[in-house]
Amino acid sequence: MTTLIPVLGDQLSGTLASLRDQDRATSVILLVEVRAETQYVKHHKKKIALIFSAMRHFAAALEKSGWTVDYVRLTDPANTHSFTGEVTRAAARHAATAIRTVEGAEYRVRQMQDDWSKATGLPVDILHDDRFICSIPEFMTWAQGRKEHRMEFFYRDMRRKTGLLMDPNGKPTGGDWNYDKENRQTPPRGLNYPAPLRFEPDEITQDVLTLVSEEFADHFGDLEPFALPVTRAHAKQALKHFIDTALPDFGRYQDAMIAGQDYLYHSVLSLCLNTGLLEPLEVCEAAAGAYDAGLAPLPATEGFIRQIAGWREYMRGMYWWDMPEFATRNALNAHRPLPDFYWTGDTDMRCLAQSIDQTKREAYAHHIQRLMVLGNFAMLAGVEPGEISDWFLVVYFDAYEWVEMPNVIGMSQFADGGMIASKPYAGGGAYIDRMSDYCGRCRYDVKQKTGPDACPFNALYWDFLARHEDTLKTNMRLRTVYASWNRMTDDRRAEYRTSAATFLDTLEPAKPGYARD
Repeated sequence: MTTLIPVLGDQLSGTLASLRDQDRATSVILLVEVRAETQYVKHHKKKIALIFSAMRHFAAALEKSGWTVDYVRLTDPANTHSFTGEVTRAAARHAATAIRTVEGAEYRVRQMQDDWSKATGLPVDILHDDRFICSIPEFMTWAQGRKEHRMEFFYRDMRRKTGLLMDPNGKPTGGDWNYDKENRQTPPRGLNYPAPLRFEPDEITQDVLTLVSEEFADHFGDLEPFALPVTRAHAKQALKHFIDTALPDFGRYQDAMIAGQDYLYHSVLSLCLNTGLLEPLEVCEAAAGAYDAGLAPLPATEGFIRQIAGWREYMRGMYWWDMPEFATRNALNAHRPLPDFYWTGDTDMRCLAQSIDQTKREAYAHHIQRLMVLGNFAMLAGVEPGEISDWFLVVYFDAYEWVEMPNVIGMSQFADGGMIASKPYAGGGAYIDRMSDYCGRCRYDVKQKTGPDACPFNALYWDFLARHEDTLKTNMRLRTVYASWNRMTDDRRAEYRTSAATFLDTLEPAKPGYARD
């Protein structure tokens, strides 16, 4: 009797449900490197290297602890390069009598798992992924019957469930659930920002870097320097480093953007969470522990915990609540092709050029760069939601469809019609100027509203609102904005619309090569 246990590249956790209470003598763990997963979109080179290296290190750790591991490498001549093909081959190779696996986090992977029984002729036990704070059935129960599915209310329920930052009477620590109002400061000049820990590539990682450089040379992004955490030990060190050096100032400056500062006070732990090297509750408990010990202020701790126990869990729930329809949502009827500069960085808009350059080098940008620069521009310009969503999926090392798609299509592009966000996250140049130092050396003038030298965000913002006035004017949170628009003279409104149209005509569509086939 042999149980085959396929483990996916985002399931690299020793606590994985499929491994629990299993007889190691009668189990074979299967990990596979397949082209189907690297090329359904052409992922950033650094992202592929991260996942392959983490998989190989995880396999080595499993073998060291007594498991039998069947590891299929990308260059294996017999590799079928699909999950289903490799599960079928391994089942025959090991004369498996059953398959035991944890549900895939992405819809397309979960659909594949449903086919494994038919493909192999074996019983397949697909287990819930209990590494998350909220299971999918639990989220469905929470969402059922609600008129609105707002993250804030879900987040409060997760705080109650876990006891994170809760007092003995069931009230939030400090009296408030949310300290966002204290977390929007602009950092003063000259701050000495702490850098995330960097890890020297070992022999396993060096082999992967060579593989990726040879096999994926035409993919987006810089492969080296590579210094990302690829083991459980690395991840725990990275967590401790963040708690000790960056969490105390994370909150107040979490929305800031500074040229030349790729990380500021951000944790960069999402790549560890999304591969399974860390689990969300342990990360939240580490932050809460720092607050309890007097090592971090409450606004910073609460803001950090909200991103994980709130947003991350909520986005996963909303993804499964609306899939597969979510993937094609386009409530604002946006159909402009993705501009080519998203791939090249060749734009005079310094905020976009800086964010894209950082993305190319690091496979990382923080949430405000993603939301209020890269996503905001795409929404204002009317870019097809699926195209900008696929771009985000390609370029970031922490981007998996279950968390990326609802953030982009829902929160960033408002393409879900308001299921996730209560209003579009639209902003003009003033917001970017307030939260960054990008505008001072930009070729465009952020203070100028229209014309060839004006910051394009300014005219695009009002043009976006004008294009969608019939849809958005009844939104309670936009009534003041539309009142301002309607107080403008006809000539002033025409100036904004003309200036936006003139700029949009200069955008070159992206060339084929990186997007989903």
